[in-house]
Amino acid sequence: MRSVRVRILITCLVLVVAGVGGWQLLPANRAEPKAITVGTTDVVSSLDPAGAYDAGSWALFSNIYQSLLTFKPASVTPVPDAARSCAFTGSELTTYRCELRDDITFPSGARMTAEDVKYSFDRVLAIKADAGPAPLFATLKSVTAKGRTVTFQLRSRDATFPLKVATGAGSIVDRTQYPADALLDGDVTGGTGPYLLDRYLPGSSAHLEPNTRYRGAIEETGGPVDIEYFKTSDALAAAWQAGTVDVTHRQLPPSEIAALEGSSDGGRVNESDSAAIRNLVLNTRSGSPLADKAVRQAVAAVVDRPRIVSDVYESTVEPLYSLIPQGITSHSTPFFDTYPEPDTERARTLLEGDADVRTPVSLTLGYAQGGAAAPEAAELRRQLEATGLFKVKVVEKEWTQFQKSYSGGEFDAYTIGWVPDFPDPDNFIQPLIGRDSILHNGYASDKADELIRSTQQYGERGRAAEDFKSLQRVVAEDVPIVPLWQKKDYVLSGEDVTGAQYLSDGTGAWRLWRLGRL
Repeated sequence: MRSVRVRILITCLVLVVAGVGGWQLLPANRAEPKAITVGTTDVVSSLDPAGAYDAGSWALFSNIYQSLLTFKPASVTPVPDAARSCAFTGSELTTYRCELRDDITFPSGARMTAEDVKYSFDRVLAIKADAGPAPLFATLKSVTAKGRTVTFQLRSRDATFPLKVATGAGSIVDRTQYPADALLDGDVTGGTGPYLLDRYLPGSSAHLEPNTRYRGAIEETGGPVDIEYFKTSDALAAAWQAGTVDVTHRQLPPSEIAALEGSSDGGRVNESDSAAIRNLVLNTRSGSPLADKAVRQAVAAVVDRPRIVSDVYESTVEPLYSLIPQGITSHSTPFFDTYPEPDTERARTLLEGDADVRTPVSLTLGYAQGGAAAPEAAELRRQLEATGLFKVKVVEKEWTQFQKSYSGGEFDAYTIGWVPDFPDPDNFIQPLIGRDSILHNGYASDKADELIRSTQQYGERGRAAEDFKSLQRVVAEDVPIVPLWQKKDYVLSGEDVTGAQYLSDGTGAWRLWRLGRL
């Protein structure tokens, strides 16, 4: 993943440089309503849609870019946004066609065309950035543009393809501004979403202005928004207590969240069920001690989820025993069925008896700075080393460096969160364990790939339930990943702020345009 220094270029508007690494768009002396300030610990790793597949980047994408489709709040069915209509042609679910709106204008002043849509998808697949969204389009074979019609030809039946189009991976860029075969190495010109990215300081702040040229599914584009990026959960909590942010979302410290229960002191608390999960990813590449399945199974046999939940997260999260979390169709508990309790003797038998592995097994455990990742890693090391079977070296890295490290196979294991892009069980399976997954842990399984293709053929998603359960059993057997926990989502807002609940509704979109003041 690359960090991108950004600036917006818009025809007929004055560009004023505002300090090193930042920029300003639009006249500085314009009158405007007071911006609502949103605080978060999310990290924006890139503003180029071909180069980012993380919650922080996609939170911005859902505001400054536009896809052919989008999700309405709390809906699982995408609706047209930049498109006037989209549908599969025929019954094979291998040809998907969209008719583009004719009234969408890029910040450059150019009208969006079907060629821009084709270009946007083609460059995601051509660039295939390490931390980019290309794995999400594993079934996409080709894109053609004719007039205002865009046609997607798929390699195999994929009922989930419209859901993927509606995500940040489907963000449409201006083909005259973004290179075809490389990430933008400088100026980000912006998209056609409900907001323009007016000012941006990487790792620090962003200022969004309503895009008066926006045309699409959103009826009203709201007011200006400031986003403040905090390096730690404690810093975010301090800003909330001091009243310097109006809204907080992802991630307050576990102690702060635990104190929220039954309290409304200082503002509104929006608590919602969430499909956000945390996983321990195991490196199956040759050269790692975890390339041996028996070693991975031994790790799974000794991980104590309830201890992590209670001691690290103060019971603000729940143990997770499957890649597909509770609340998502096809959830099951294969890791509980296979490894019901932490069992050192079982792990010893797997290592020293069945696989003849010399112990203790030395491994590196990586994690990204922020949240409770450090105490979580310390607890995992304690659990593994307490068995006498493992020797663990813990490595902490800043988010973008962390991405590069796990992409390059530097860690034997690493912890990472997963915020779903769309509300379907496929989103917890194909990107994470499919061949060439975004986790870059080297895992490949013909059986898993066959089951993934099988789940994608059903328009009626309930018919895929048995295949998803089989997939989860494959994961529990091969252990490329150990699910750790899932959590509720909390959005805090001031008493005078409305619409904060729309920042978290399970669809993956960050609806800043729904924020307002009383």
